[in-house]
Amino acid sequence: MSWILAVETSTEWCSVALGHASPTGGLRCLARHEHTGPRSSGRVLPAAGELLAEAGIRLADCAAIAFGAGPGSFTGLRTACGIAQGLAFGADLPVVPVNTLMACAERVRGVPGAALEGDTTAQPLPGGMPVLVALDARMDEVYAGLFAWDAVRGEWRDGGPMQVVAPEAVQAPAGSFCLAGNGVSIYGERLHAAVQAAHTVPGAMPHAAAVVAIAQRALARGETVAAADAAPLYLRDKVAQTVAERQAAAAGRASLAATGERQ
Repeated sequence: MSWILAVETSTEWCSVALGHASPTGGLRCLARHEHTGPRSSGRVLPAAGELLAEAGIRLADCAAIAFGAGPGSFTGLRTACGIAQGLAFGADLPVVPVNTLMACAERVRGVPGAALEGDTTAQPLPGGMPVLVALDARMDEVYAGLFAWDAVRGEWRDGGPMQVVAPEAVQAPAGSFCLAGNGVSIYGERLHAAVQAAHTVPGAMPHAAAVVAIAQRALARGETVAAADAAPLYLRDKVAQTVAERQAAAAGRASLAATGERQ
């Protein structure tokens, strides 16, 4: 069996999972998913050790190391990538970078070991319905990407280029779709796509178990990279606003709030 160890720290959650495909075609997955804030780097390796011990295997028994490549927190992506590279170098294993927005879409499909925190009403994704993912990118923006499940290939298809944009600029696809990610919880009606979504699953956030599921399929297709070639996926070149930009953003929010009060 092909075990994959996955690390996902693109948000304030430290998520580590260890899984393999079962003979029946399902996925067995063990996971640690903890809200650590900025302290993820100190928890990843202990969590990985716990999972390996629980499974009764060594790191060298794994077929690959996967990580949430982004988009996401600049520091979090560097943490996940660096740890994945270090583990892969040490055990002489290939690496599978996984898109974090796609991992959110994968969670909507349902992944063992990746229950939706705080969302007990979420239903399995209706067949053929695309998933629009909107994750908080801070700086008054969201990371957005559209994915459609290809049942023939057994994999997600990109519905267009990923973006980092203001919530109001996220475009809803034609027809019925599911909206995943915390964008709607944080930005509310500013995320206009939320009004048009047939289903909303704010609890579908990046999770290492979803990274394992995607990486298992990529591994079967031979889609891996050498540890030295693993790299984060950034959509934003700058990681912080200037004082002037923060003041302008605050003024814009105040103006929108005042407009709403007058209506």
